[in-house]
Amino acid sequence: MIEAGAAVIDITPTPGLPMSGFAARSLPASGAHDALTVRAVVIGDTAVIVADVIGIDADMSARIRQRCVLPAGNVVVAALHNHGGPVSMAGRLGISADPAYLERLEDACVAAIDKATARRRPATISVAQGSDPGIARNRRHPGGPADASLSLLRIRSMDGRMIALVTAYACHPVVLAADNLLWTADYPHFVRTVLEEAHPGAVALFMTGCAGDANTGHSAHASISLGANPDRSFDAAERIGRKIAEAALATAEHVLSGDAVARNGSVVLDFERRESEAPADLEMRWRNEALDAEPARKSLLGFWSQWASSIAPIVPQPFAVRVTVLDWCGVSIVALPGEIFAQTALSIRAAFGPGQLAFVIGFADDNPGYIPPASEFIHGGYEVDEAHRYYGLPMTFAPGSAEAIADCAIGLVKGV
Repeated sequence: MIEAGAAVIDITPTPGLPMSGFAARSLPASGAHDALTVRAVVIGDTAVIVADVIGIDADMSARIRQRCVLPAGNVVVAALHNHGGPVSMAGRLGISADPAYLERLEDACVAAIDKATARRRPATISVAQGSDPGIARNRRHPGGPADASLSLLRIRSMDGRMIALVTAYACHPVVLAADNLLWTADYPHFVRTVLEEAHPGAVALFMTGCAGDANTGHSAHASISLGANPDRSFDAAERIGRKIAEAALATAEHVLSGDAVARNGSVVLDFERRESEAPADLEMRWRNEALDAEPARKSLLGFWSQWASSIAPIVPQPFAVRVTVLDWCGVSIVALPGEIFAQTALSIRAAFGPGQLAFVIGFADDNPGYIPPASEFIHGGYEVDEAHRYYGLPMTFAPGSAEAIADCAIGLVKGV
């Protein structure tokens, strides 16, 4: 008999801390729209936790997994990747992190795992495959690939009470834009709210899928603006979150059986320099451009200039990332690091047998930045040519990195 437990810990910062996720946003948070949380679901002696932050780096993830009561190899520490949260990774995304908040975040993640573990009780698990809610759009290529999968796990105690609901969807949590100054989990907050309203007392866990190139339709560069947009409001986030949750709830479920098993792998990634100019020349050019730029563009160029002087000259060492597959009674949780594109998720899904359901998520156990498929490098763009600057990397991850991660994940799924 499988046992399961769930827990939620509040991690909402006080107003006044810097917000992470938009280069154009310089003002701190003025308040909270909804509570930020760490949510943990434990099945057997395996666990997934999701924190409502933009990312958790590999060092913090490792400490969380070592400190909690479960075996370190059995735990996935994921970030929701909402852009309405605090700075959560030291040395990344251009804004200094508050050490006290980082300590609070780490402690909350450990506490959530331990609390969920202590609450384990005999349980049944069922799964349903929801219909495509039609929300996610490929933001790089009109009509391009998106991972439309929407599965829902229902975890009940033996008396029929709902312990947890687990779902995932591959769409960037960036409905709210750079003009927002309220702490928020973005549209996943509303997904979880609808699921928990349908099953009072349950914990809803939302995992962000491979959304590196997917959002609700705007370009990545649209986020440089501080202008308000009615399509990027809390009302819009609620409509989107409700539509996703209702699609997940609407499909018939079938009961699972079996055990919970974890498999881990590691992939070493190389880098490639995309900039053709020397760092000193880039710094000079960007500083000159900033002289006559509008405020948002000036801020952007200032950040790039600083990157060119301090980070671009560094020659990076190969970068190791963790890949984990949890088998929960026959349904796989495929946990990948960083900002993974839909094409990579779909290639992993293709390796599963017909009708086999799986969650393929990003931002797990580290968020070092975008890891594009090799086919995307010819197109360039923010995710390929620029984003590594915000993540504090001197270069982007080299072509073939996403394929190596996918090969590792597929091998773990197949037990290789």
